[in-house]
Amino acid sequence: MTSIWEPLYGRASRSLKPSPIREMLHLTRRPGVISFAGGMPDPAAFPVDAFREAANRILEEQGRDILQYGTTEGYPPLKAFLSDWTAPRMGRKLAEDELLITAGSTQVVDLLSWATIDPGDFVICEEATFLGSTGTMRNHGASFITVPCDGDGMKVEMLPALLEEAKAKGRKVKYIYTIPNFHNPLGCTMSLPRRRQLVQIAQEWEIPILEDDPYGYIRFDGDHLPSLFSLDGSGIVIYAGSFSKILAPGTRVGWAGGDREIIRKMAVFKQAVDVCTSVVAQAEVYKYCELGFLDAFLPKIVDHYRKKRDDFETAMRRFLPLEEVSWVKPQGGYFYWLETRRISARALFDRAIGKKVAFVLGEPFFPNGGGEQAFRMCFTFASPEQTEEGMKRLGEAMQESLNP
Repeated sequence: MTSIWEPLYGRASRSLKPSPIREMLHLTRRPGVISFAGGMPDPAAFPVDAFREAANRILEEQGRDILQYGTTEGYPPLKAFLSDWTAPRMGRKLAEDELLITAGSTQVVDLLSWATIDPGDFVICEEATFLGSTGTMRNHGASFITVPCDGDGMKVEMLPALLEEAKAKGRKVKYIYTIPNFHNPLGCTMSLPRRRQLVQIAQEWEIPILEDDPYGYIRFDGDHLPSLFSLDGSGIVIYAGSFSKILAPGTRVGWAGGDREIIRKMAVFKQAVDVCTSVVAQAEVYKYCELGFLDAFLPKIVDHYRKKRDDFETAMRRFLPLEEVSWVKPQGGYFYWLETRRISARALFDRAIGKKVAFVLGEPFFPNGGGEQAFRMCFTFASPEQTEEGMKRLGEAMQESLNP
């Protein structure tokens, strides 16, 4: 029987592809499977008691108000908190109209794309980059110009030539998307000289930067580097932050910081997208922060994940064939990115799933193709025992791939 829907689908639907991470979750949920796939926090570390106290307090104090519709721009007390709390990272306190509360940081990508992208426009991004963001951009009709990376992040020195080439071909570049801290999926961190150079190039070419920083506060080693936003005085950087990794993803609360003109434009689009981010969630997150729970929790979660990162590193060095695989040790965040010399990641995945261990293939992180010999693993979710056993199984799968 012919589908009644097929002829009705628009262009976006016809080119739509599901998230491979979401699609593979049914595999990782099989009994006995050890998953290094999804970029999920450790649920054992969630601050349940503190969040319950904050939720009870705010419902007692403002229950009738926060159960009502809220302003699209966000819950004012939360915005005031973020203005103060993020000031060291942003280089200054943001004004109320320079902040927009969103349903996670991915919505920042969506709203900026609504405001700027026409079908056929281009976004510059790292190669590879977060597939959730490129999927959102693609839904708006964007195409991509990708910039290779190394251990110091995006090779920014390549940007001028890429921009000149795009200009010569009549391509409109609407913004540069980057994850400068503990990159997803690459695990690298952009060096300070490259940050300065990127901001300078963006200013010279008058191309905005979307600085996606969900992992920035989860630093294990070294000092925090200045945000791109703090290095820019022209208003060309839009910053995206999130409580998903520093509190819990179930809150679905993020924020955008930027020039008031683009923040206002994004807020108008948000009016038609979802009216407002859950006021209940915003208020509960605010009270959690206002009571000091966030500042008390962050050092604990950093220590917790540093230990998991170190255990992961030790297990990889113990069980994987080191002459066949390479990676950058992340200074923070959630992810390792592995590149293999002779092993197909897809063939390895099939063998690994057979041994009940899962990772994410590299290919979906390359919007223009590539990544056939790379894969991503998350070190935050699995227990120490699962990490040890899972890496043992993965090492066996790699050896079998090399010696079929």
